[in-house]
Amino acid sequence: MGITRTRLRALFAVLLLASAIVVASAASGGLSTGSADAVPEAPPTENHTVVTESGRAGTITAYAPDGEVVYYNNSRTKYFDVDPVEGDPLTVEYTATDTIHTAGPTCGDPPCARNVIERANLTTGEVEVVYERYDYAENAGEWHDADRIDENHVVVADIIADQVFVVDTETEIVEWLWDAQSAFDLESGHSYPNDWTHINDVEYVEDGRMAGRIMVSVRNQDQVVFLDRDEGLLEDWTLGSENEYDILHEQHNPDYIPEHRGGPAIVVADSENGRVQEFQREDGEWTRTWQWEDDRMQWPRDADRLPNGNTLITDTHGNRVLEVNESGAIVWQVESTLAYDAERLETGAESAGGHSARSLGLESRTAAGGGNGEPGFRPLESLGSLVESILPHRIANALLFAAPVWVGKTEAVAIAGGVLTGLCWAALEVRWRLRDAGIGFRSPVARDRE
Repeated sequence: MGITRTRLRALFAVLLLASAIVVASAASGGLSTGSADAVPEAPPTENHTVVTESGRAGTITAYAPDGEVVYYNNSRTKYFDVDPVEGDPLTVEYTATDTIHTAGPTCGDPPCARNVIERANLTTGEVEVVYERYDYAENAGEWHDADRIDENHVVVADIIADQVFVVDTETEIVEWLWDAQSAFDLESGHSYPNDWTHINDVEYVEDGRMAGRIMVSVRNQDQVVFLDRDEGLLEDWTLGSENEYDILHEQHNPDYIPEHRGGPAIVVADSENGRVQEFQREDGEWTRTWQWEDDRMQWPRDADRLPNGNTLITDTHGNRVLEVNESGAIVWQVESTLAYDAERLETGAESAGGHSARSLGLESRTAAGGGNGEPGFRPLESLGSLVESILPHRIANALLFAAPVWVGKTEAVAIAGGVLTGLCWAALEVRWRLRDAGIGFRSPVARDRE
């Protein structure tokens, strides 16, 4: 009995130590990810790259073509969509949120949110507030996107009120507004009013027949819609349908590719399906023409088609921003904690400078077609992938969202293994002590032996 106990205790100790080493290594590395002095291990690019993070600590970071961090700011609670400013390639405009939890002159009954549109000069570090508004933030008190129409007007994705509005940033007068209740039933999406539609992206379209219209991502209804400021929602142009997850599942940041670049087409981060897709408009319908994923892809929330034919992707729970070439291979990657949006500067806003997948002849890639990991068998990663394949993607994604930012599939398996080992060890120790004290257990069901 003594030998058995000794060996079991030694085995438990080794398992707990291994779990602790994996978790401690990830935690220490995760704390430095996204910091101002973190340098990405990535080959040089031709342009600057800006990445925003909207996790537990919001950041905006700009990388020079050689990978050096040239700008960093974490003064806001969260940073969301970022775009270049026309005519000034090293100035960006973005939406950000400050969450206010204490009572004060601007928030007498917390929580509140201060939503801002700001401009940052990446060279001088100067930051200018373009427009701001305070909102009650019991639920989703954030603006995830704003898109510039002209010098004085922007269109805003208002998650709080489930609306899209155009505001004059000089006068601060809202000049046009669309309410989702004009097109969607309150029984759709999430439970009203608790983050009902989660309108997370807007884009002012300047292309041909669609010029002047606004493309909107209605996340919780699994749809990308187009708005005409006189007619409202254009039903014939809607991409996706609620709960038809084979098309879209709670998507983020769709980008419109214009006709003169092979469109109309939409590149979109199909977030809860863990993939990036493109749809081409033909014969009055949307047809899927391209998709990309790998075995690490967890929660993509942005995808931009670059002028060189590559695609820049933000994978939030994969903790990275990556660029894939026309054959689907990763050619550039930087680790980033809970990245939300990425922009390759000097290439036009989002996918404006890119061509459609069909015109480029892009090759689709899926995780089943081969991953991008390093060769070799890694037990914890393999076990993590197995668990992820068993759990619905949405549940696995929700668990990662609730976990610390440094927890991935490997760390989750290590934590679960450590907890299970500890419980088993504790249970056996209790049983051994009771036996040594002469206290035994008897099953409440016994078989009568004659």
